[in-house]
Amino acid sequence: MSPPQRRRRSPKAARQEKPAPPPAGEESGPGRSRELERLYVVTGQASGGDRAELDLVTLIVTCADAPPTAQPEQLALLRLCRAPMSVAEVSAYLNLPFSVVTVLLTELLTAELVQARVPIVRSELPDRSLLEAVMHGLQKL
Repeated sequence: MSPPQRRRRSPKAARQEKPAPPPAGEESGPGRSRELERLYVVTGQASGGDRAELDLVTLIVTCADAPPTAQPEQLALLRLCRAPMSVAEVSAYLNLPFSVVTVLLTELLTAELVQARVPIVRSELPDRSLLEAVMHGLQKL
């Protein structure tokens, strides 16, 4: 059996099917309630050199209420992190790049509104054989 042949569209048909762009000020997609902002507007005047050292798996937890002067992105971040959440998850839920989230988190960390917790590394846990030896020693008592 031979593979199906692809049909080419005529340039006229392609122009007719192309949707017209939405007028300025209207929603451009599903769930978009406001105009898109440039990322440097979201992050403010922070420079790249003074960012907190955050990893993708660093856990973020809210430890204070949001101030009335907080930006909408900061408010959303504070609401998300009421339970511990990794920086990668925060970035995905807010639909913002990792670099922008680190700038926002740096501002919140300096204001002491969130805490960053480094996850427990598996190699730092005690060896299982040591724990079993301690358990057997306690059982003999």
